[in-house]
Amino acid sequence: MSPILAATDLLDRLHDWGPVQTPVGVFRLTPVLLDRDLPLVHGWMCDPAVAEFWELAGPRRLTEEHVRAQLDGDGRSVPCLGVLDGTPMSYWEIYRADLDPLARHCPVGPHDTGIHLLLGGAGDRGRGLGSALLRAVADLVLDRRPHCARVVAEPDLRNTPSVAAFLRAGFRYAAEADLPGKRAALMIRDRELRDVL
Repeated sequence: MSPILAATDLLDRLHDWGPVQTPVGVFRLTPVLLDRDLPLVHGWMCDPAVAEFWELAGPRRLTEEHVRAQLDGDGRSVPCLGVLDGTPMSYWEIYRADLDPLARHCPVGPHDTGIHLLLGGAGDRGRGLGSALLRAVADLVLDRRPHCARVVAEPDLRNTPSVAAFLRAGFRYAAEADLPGKRAALMIRDRELRDVL
């Protein structure tokens, strides 16, 4: 099965989700094209504030191997650029949490969808952009994946700005989890609570 077909099957046609209006502008997830996007993503990964948690700074091949493993995989994780008002400004990984190694470390349900986020430019951090986009992407997942009951994330517990952004985006703090390489805050956005939080 081709990676594009697999991604279509496992993440309900993520490639076709289209743009959404957010309080900060028109936002779209665009699957990464390695030849086009690797220099940008690698540059973001080498920012010291990002490198502390993503651990992909250094030679470009580290970032390339990380992204390529998803692109060449079975579609359970799709690396994307976040494009705001036509400008690529963030890197996302949308993944099936129930098919991810995460499921060995904390409870996840069928079709639970995970998200990883990195805001690329330092000027985009610390001003509420992350929480607005996290809410928009979580809503997008819940709107486009009818069998998904929860959107989950597991930021490093030490990354307090990230944890705070998830809380502001309507996620709830569910537990701490020991994952390979980090102690994580398990953050959950429930379909049934999306209009409350």
